[in-house]
Amino acid sequence: MGLDANEKFLADYNDVFSDIMNVFLFGGKQVIKEDQLENSKDRSQYKAGGELHQQERDVSKIYNDKEMRIAFLGIEHQNKAEEYMPLRVISYDGSSYRSQLLKSEDMKKPYPVITLVLYFGTTHWRYGKSLYEVLDIPADIKDYVSDYKINVIEVAFLNQKQIDMFQSDFKIIADFFVQKRKCEDYIPLDDPIIHEDEFLKMMEIMVGDKRYSQVLDELNKERDKLKEGRISMCEVYDKIEGRGIQKGIQMERANTEKERIRADSEKKRADKIEKENERLKKLLAKNNISY
Repeated sequence: MGLDANEKFLADYNDVFSDIMNVFLFGGKQVIKEDQLENSKDRSQYKAGGELHQQERDVSKIYNDKEMRIAFLGIEHQNKAEEYMPLRVISYDGSSYRSQLLKSEDMKKPYPVITLVLYFGTTHWRYGKSLYEVLDIPADIKDYVSDYKINVIEVAFLNQKQIDMFQSDFKIIADFFVQKRKCEDYIPLDDPIIHEDEFLKMMEIMVGDKRYSQVLDELNKERDKLKEGRISMCEVYDKIEGRGIQKGIQMERANTEKERIRADSEKKRADKIEKENERLKKLLAKNNISY
């Protein structure tokens, strides 16, 4: 995705994580509560080429109900489709199951592992979503190869009913990408942004526009004027559009200045050539040489 390993994802917050899971797993029903989620940095190691490597999920949490662990939940963020994503997800999920196996003495019963791949592209995911679709399997051994599918969520293709189910900052994210995909004039939601820093960092990375994080300091200075002391996407987008217009004006001025400098340079060059021609004419005339 592009975040530094030490930076926090928006989905790291339990309200956002549970919101995402409740919409996509339970159709908007409030099944998973914030206080039922336990942080879990899921890191694993593997050996390749004689060297030890480490892999880590974007966000992962354990879903608990009273004293029982119900599921291990993970989220991966993708702004581009990845051809071999099923292999990556199965390596994450397999590592999570192996971790349970190693802790079997402390575990009452194994629990399922669920990974959601949040895809923010404005075109459909163009690669396979299962092992069968990405592997070249000879027909005579296919029955012996276990398939494994991944859960790709095409955020930009959510419908309005799904968007309205969200109760966290992710609603603003989803609404933005749906409008972006439809190529409509973007109309920001007026909902206050709860986790401002992580929200704007996520927008910066997923959209590829550094202005999102740059406006945070500016908006914080105006916080007293804003609703409930929080900023909304309306304020963010107004600042971004303003910066875009200002940048356009600066570019236009720069181009005008370049044109002026080039025109001056051409005029000086023309004047120099004209003076040289006059000098040559006088020299030829002085020596009675016709031309």
